[in-house]
Parts: sequence; C-alpha cells; structure tokens
Amino acid sequence: MAASAAQRLRYHAAMRQLPPGFRIGHAHDTALNTGSTVIVPASVAVAGVHVMGGAPGTRETDLLDPSQLVTTIDALVFSGGSAFGLDAASGVQAWLREQGRGFPALPYRIPIVPAAIIFDLRTGQMNAWGKYPPYRELAYDACLALTTDPACGLVGAGRGATTATGPGGIGIASQQLPDGTTVAALVVCNAAGSAHIGETTHFWAAPFEVDDEFGGRGMPVPWPMDARRIRTKAGFKELENTTLAAVLTDAVLSRGDAKRLAIAAHDGFARALYPVHTPADGDVVFALANGFSEREPDDPMLLGVCAANVVARAIAIAVYLGEQATSA
Repeated sequence: MAASAAQRLRYHAAMRQLPPGFRIGHAHDTALNTGSTVIVPASVAVAGVHVMGGAPGTRETDLLDPSQLVTTIDALVFSGGSAFGLDAASGVQAWLREQGRGFPALPYRIPIVPAAIIFDLRTGQMNAWGKYPPYRELAYDACLALTTDPACGLVGAGRGATTATGPGGIGIASQQLPDGTTVAALVVCNAAGSAHIGETTHFWAAPFEVDDEFGGRGMPVPWPMDARRIRTKAGFKELENTTLAAVLTDAVLSRGDAKRLAIAAHDGFARALYPVHTPADGDVVFALANGFSEREPDDPMLLGVCAANVVARAIAIAVYLGEQATSA
C-alpha cells in the first residue's frame, strides 16, 4: 500500500531530527548497486560499540574500549562490500585530513574512523569494480554530501541491502527526552531474518511506531498462525547478512556510558527483526555522543530505553521505504 503525501510528510519529519552537531552523507553507485554512508560530528564524539552478530566486519572497534588511549572519534562509516567495504574508512580519512582533523600525534593528525560493513555482494556487481573496490571513493563522495537532512531507503550503504522477505535499506528515527536530550538511530538493515510478522505486511516494530512513519499498519488481526515460523534468506544457508546501527546523541557521555548505550540499543534489533543476532549476521551497534548539549542526561536508563526504541523504528522505516522504492 503506497503512502499518501500526508503520510510521507509525517514520517520524513519524524526521521530527520538528528541531534544537533551531527551530519550524515550518502553515496552509492546505481550500476554497482552498493554504497557508503558517513556520520560526522561537528568536532569529535565519544563512542562505544557492542557486537552481537556472529559474522561482523569492523575496523577500529578495539580502540573504542574505555581502557584504550584514544578517547574520541572523528567519524563513523558504514559500507556495503563485505570486507572490501572496510576500505571506505580510507576515503573518510582523506577528507578529514583535508579539513585538518584528527587525533594529535604531533606533528601529525590522524583521523580516527571506525567502520562496519554489510554483505551486499549478492545484489551488487562485484565483477564490474575494476582492479580495486569502489568504497574509498564512494565514502569520500559521501563526505562531500554531508547534511542534517539525510535521505533514507535504498541509499548509501543500504543501496543493496535485503532482508528475508525483500529489500532492506537505511532508516533514521529520533526522539527527544524530557530533559531536552535528543537520541537518534541510523540503521542499515540487511538482516538474515524478517521485519514482518509472518506472511503479513505488518511490522514487528509496530508498537513503537510514531505518526504512521512506516505505514501505520499496526498489529495484524487476527494474529497469524505462522507468526513464529522462522523466515531467513535461503533457510540459514545464506551466511552473509548484517544489520548495523549508530545511536547518536547530543548528551555528554563517558566512554563507559557510550558502551552501555550501545548494549541497550541492541534491544531494538530484537523488537524489529525475527530472528536476530544469528551466526549469519554481523549485527553491530555504535553509540556516539558529541556533548553538544553540554549536559549529562538526567536519566541514563531512560536514554538507553529510548535508544532501543529509535533503533526498532529505524529498522522498520528502512524496510518500509525500501519496499516503497521497489514497488513504485
């Protein structure tokens, strides 16, 4: 069912409220059906990460442990291309170096850019890459496209994303807490499982939907008898998947706080996908806090609860918009 113009306005308004001090950029190659997405704080961000999938592909995640030397990051990049896509971080580093940004290792500055990838080779055109994969250049182009009003759907790192029942993509959702803190999630949904309940078009994340942002379909009535049947790509024989999320906030957090926020946000995966965190997924959540509000959250527990909620919404938005794009 296609969304009305009013619906489109409502869910776009809901998903584009990034915390102040963050910008997001996408770049993709339509012919290759793959791309990269970059998240850049205005200055730097404290970051944490938590991996729960069995097949992750990441760069610089060890550095985010609270016991490590470097305390902040300059950007985060998500990319298609499986392990080849980790090269995207080099393109972001090149752009940051041109801006004079990076960790001061005098007399040098070294941009700190964690990265994570999805496996989209099944939908892409790897044989058309040429000698080197395209992700360094795509990520650099994504930096040139940074905006506070990023697109969602089959764009950037979500260009070639799929789920067990159809397209995936990129989704963004946000929420403002009573103390004024904003928490948002950017998700690249490329899950082994399904965002839908049984064979219906209803979303597992329906209880968390805001203002019909993924169609306003609610829960199915009657409840489908096959809702608990496990649906996966190729019945678990397809081992290359992954859903990625970045939780963004303008709160002041320590690295330990950011780690805890990333852990809590994984609950959003379980609210929106079935099954989830499988050996065939590389599910990863990053949490970035830029301190733009100059205050700690009044209720850190509430921040974590809301982080899981916006992640669940962002997953459903990604799938909903991916489906709208392919059915248009």
